[in-house]
Amino acid sequence: MSIYLDNASTSFPKPEPVYQAVIHAMRQVGASPGRGGHRRSLEAARIMFQAREAVAGLFSISDSSRVIFMNNATGALNLALHGTLAQGDHVITTSMEHNSLLRPLHALRRVGVEVTVVQAGPDGVVNPDNIRQEVRVNTRMIAISHISNVCGAIQPIVRISEICHEAGALYLVDAAQSSGCLDINVTSTGIDLLAVPGHKGLLGPPGTGFLYVAPHVRLKPILEGGTGTDSTSEEQPLTVPEGFETGTHNLPGIAGLKAGIDFILEKGINTILQHERGLLAEAEQQLSSIPGLTIFGPKDCTLRGAVLSFTISGIDASLLAAELDQGFDIAVRAGLHCAPQAHRTLGTFPGGTIRLSPGCFNTLEEIVFFSDAVVQCVEKIRESIPKGHS
Repeated sequence: MSIYLDNASTSFPKPEPVYQAVIHAMRQVGASPGRGGHRRSLEAARIMFQAREAVAGLFSISDSSRVIFMNNATGALNLALHGTLAQGDHVITTSMEHNSLLRPLHALRRVGVEVTVVQAGPDGVVNPDNIRQEVRVNTRMIAISHISNVCGAIQPIVRISEICHEAGALYLVDAAQSSGCLDINVTSTGIDLLAVPGHKGLLGPPGTGFLYVAPHVRLKPILEGGTGTDSTSEEQPLTVPEGFETGTHNLPGIAGLKAGIDFILEKGINTILQHERGLLAEAEQQLSSIPGLTIFGPKDCTLRGAVLSFTISGIDASLLAAELDQGFDIAVRAGLHCAPQAHRTLGTFPGGTIRLSPGCFNTLEEIVFFSDAVVQCVEKIRESIPKGHS
């Protein structure tokens, strides 16, 4: 039995229509959207438009032209940050962020952007009052991940939005772990910039993602080149989305992303979430008998996304993951998950955690098999440790 439980990194397998959409775009369409007037290019443009409309429908975006397709959420975050911030601006973020957000902010510090990192609680949840206390006159943005990729903590993004807009700041939400997992309405939540990958909860192919930009947000391009529009000008056009989708689009990936969203809309986000939470509850119960087990994140599973992050005293997380992979063909994630500050917050630095993240195609049988495998691996590792060295 081969079991994939690393969906927080990249979801696998994909729904069958996703594979078919990718193949159709490559074999039957072939051309690039906006790069010709022939029928194949026009068909490619139709697929792009339908994909934008699908994204808009899922996230309650009123104007699908405000969806800028990117290669991943990292690219979307970089555009959101470098495309809006300037010297003298102040940004508030948290200690639970992924390097995809923290590293661009670190780079922006070098050009005079001030950054305040608000410490989350030991469960990974940020107190909005602590964010409010850090607001300054020059606060330009509050940037936060919706769900922690380390422990699954769900942040109170509505309360934080209220603080953000009271301050007249932009609100950037990293939805890498929440897209396809929780309902997100950009209008009612007051999100100005939403960064989303296609290859995780949206069940699309790797190399896909997007940035939603609210109509009032003025964005500057961070890449220049061909856009298929305004070709006589040497200046990069500022029209959304064309001016920010420089170069050839990943049409097969975007076609697959639309198929993934269609699958989610058909199944229902809440149905998928409840299935995944049921699997995690079973895993938590099965693993609870292991001595030295610690689970991180909020105790209430309704305050966590589809992630179970844990350590076992005396057991190296990476070694346990390797044993599961090599001995049982089970894929989980171990280590720091590209979020070292989050692990410092949780008290799991530098060893990190084991992260279990099931998807909509995993089963209870697989979770039982996984849990039994963990027990066997822990026993094997502990038996290999010389007496007096545990």
